[in-house]
Amino acid sequence: MSTTANSELTPEVLIGAYMAGLFPMADSKNGPISWYSPDPRCILPFDRFHVSRSLRQKINRSVFSITVDKSFPAVIASCADRPDTWISNEIVNAYTLLHRMGFSHSVEAWSRGVLVGGLYGVAIRGAFFGESMFTKMTDASKVCLAFLVGHLIDRKFSLLDSQLMNDHIRQFGAVEVPRGEYLRILSAALEKETSFS
Repeated sequence: MSTTANSELTPEVLIGAYMAGLFPMADSKNGPISWYSPDPRCILPFDRFHVSRSLRQKINRSVFSITVDKSFPAVIASCADRPDTWISNEIVNAYTLLHRMGFSHSVEAWSRGVLVGGLYGVAIRGAFFGESMFTKMTDASKVCLAFLVGHLIDRKFSLLDSQLMNDHIRQFGAVEVPRGEYLRILSAALEKETSFS
C-alpha cells in the first residue's frame, strides 16, 4: 500500500508516520516521495536472529572497528550513492535533521580508519525502523547489523522493523507478518520506555 506524500518531510510528519506504521520512499534521487505500509511487513525477531559461523568468526576477530552515531551523514550518503535509489536529497536532509534531534541513528564499520560499511534507521521508544545499509568490504554491513541487534536487545527494544523482505535480510531470520499483526507489535513497542543511546 502506498500513497503520494503531499506534506513536507518535517520531523513531526516522519515520527507520526512511523508510529502509524508508514515509511517514505522516493522514486529517484530528486523524485516524488510516497508513503508505504506493506502487507505483509518484514520484521527481524530477536529470538530468530541468525549469524553464520563465518560471520561470527569475523566478529570475534574484530576485523572491523564498530562505532555508533560517529558519522551519520557519511552513512546515509553512502546508502544513497547507487544508480537507482529511493533515498532522495529530501530524505537525506530530513533524516539528518532527525539525527540531530536524537531519533535517527547509524552504526559504522571502519577498517584502518576508513568507513567501509554502515546502516541507519529511526528509533522511537521500543521500536527501531531499519532504513538502509551499505558495504564497501565483504561483510561490513552484516557486522553492523549484528552489532545493532545486540545493542537493541541490551537497550530493551522489542521491534526491529525491516520493512520489505529481501534475500539479504532473510538470511538473518527475518519473517513477514500481516500488517494487522505488525501494527499490534508496533503498538506494544511504542509503549516501552527505552532509548537508543
